[in-house]
Amino acid sequence: MQAILVFAGIQLVLLLSWISSTAVSVAFPNITAYYDTSLVLAGWVLSIYQLIAACSMVLMGKVSDVLGRKNTFLICSGLFVTGSLLAALAPNIQLLIAARFIQSIGGGGFVPTSIGIIVEMFPRHRQQVIGINMSINSLGGIVGPNIGSWLITTFGWQSVFWFNVPLVTLAVIPLFFILKSNKRVKVQIDYAGAGLFSSFLFTLMVWLSQAAHSETGSSWLITSLIFVASSVFLVLFIRHELKTRDPIIDLDLLRLKPFAAANIYNFMYGACLLGFTSFVPLYAVAVYGMTTVQSAFVLMVRSIGFIVASMTSSYFLVKWGYRKPMLLGSIIGSGGILLYGFEFSKMNILGTEITSVVMLSVITLMIGLGMGIASPASSNACLDLMPQRASTISGVRGMFRNSGGAISISITTMILQFIGNISLGFKVVFISTGVIALLTIPFIFAMPDRDTRTIAE
Repeated sequence: MQAILVFAGIQLVLLLSWISSTAVSVAFPNITAYYDTSLVLAGWVLSIYQLIAACSMVLMGKVSDVLGRKNTFLICSGLFVTGSLLAALAPNIQLLIAARFIQSIGGGGFVPTSIGIIVEMFPRHRQQVIGINMSINSLGGIVGPNIGSWLITTFGWQSVFWFNVPLVTLAVIPLFFILKSNKRVKVQIDYAGAGLFSSFLFTLMVWLSQAAHSETGSSWLITSLIFVASSVFLVLFIRHELKTRDPIIDLDLLRLKPFAAANIYNFMYGACLLGFTSFVPLYAVAVYGMTTVQSAFVLMVRSIGFIVASMTSSYFLVKWGYRKPMLLGSIIGSGGILLYGFEFSKMNILGTEITSVVMLSVITLMIGLGMGIASPASSNACLDLMPQRASTISGVRGMFRNSGGAISISITTMILQFIGNISLGFKVVFISTGVIALLTIPFIFAMPDRDTRTIAE
């Protein structure tokens, strides 16, 4: 009974964190208007979460080995609640971004620590319980936009942060008393590597943001210096990772053709799933004049398509192999993103009026189906090559996906700000994204098609 209560508490926290993530995307147009700020600066509300979560996701797994799963999960919960509270109270956009920074450390650490707890508590039913764990995340993608739109229209956008505070706190209280601490082990945590990688991504995103505003010679000089700083951090990060005993990213894996190809693919996958689609509510509101509720519905449809497709793809994965679903999913998803680049007004088909809400929902469903078909295959494509290093490979995969999401958000806001016309800007973003996504298809053929258990270099 205690194990079930612990599992239920963990799943509630994970569900709330995922609901919050999708709800913030729905609230993004309201946040931008409330602070009367540029899209480039407001975009940091979304991108900072992806950036920090990318590193937190890898680090917290090792931190939990040192501090214990229970202590780490409680710390993550405390950071998430604190960040949510500060975000709800933020008087300006800068402090809201800082609050999201704090929130993302906790949110990024939920996944590795929760899986560690689940594996230890349910050793005989590990696969089934982890499957339920992933389903809860997907459920958050469905109910998140709806809850978010209701909160925003009823109580204001701050409520998407307020609701985390009491609910996460209540979910964690029984865990504090019931959950037992696991044995701690001594491991080397690559804080320096995480810091250098975060600095590289952060300065790269600042460079993209600064480039959108640079007009004078002095501003372009500052932009150039920021780019140089980003390049220096990248070089220092690579040098450090090659020398350290337990790196945050094992560069030896990236030297192998299958792993390098997989992470290039995962980077683009994250750019589409976590990055560009975060702007669907803004696109629906700004270009099509939809309400908050309508934009939330369009975003929700993506999650429904993703769940249905990923469950189906997972079931046939052994029969289909990895390449077929990745190819099919990439083509469908890319096609949907390309269609987003064309504005659709009301249409009349066989006497039935098709509104822009329906048209946009169908295209979004197409994107969700494509990503759902590809997701199980892309997650498993290289795990079988080195099953003894599955956790390391999964951590690197998550980092590349989140990094892709963070950078794509910065690029999108830069393009929208630079072009000035939001409708034209989104057209450029979606068409170019769709084309780039198609260009990643050759990397699929560099990954293994089935469980070969050997690396063919």
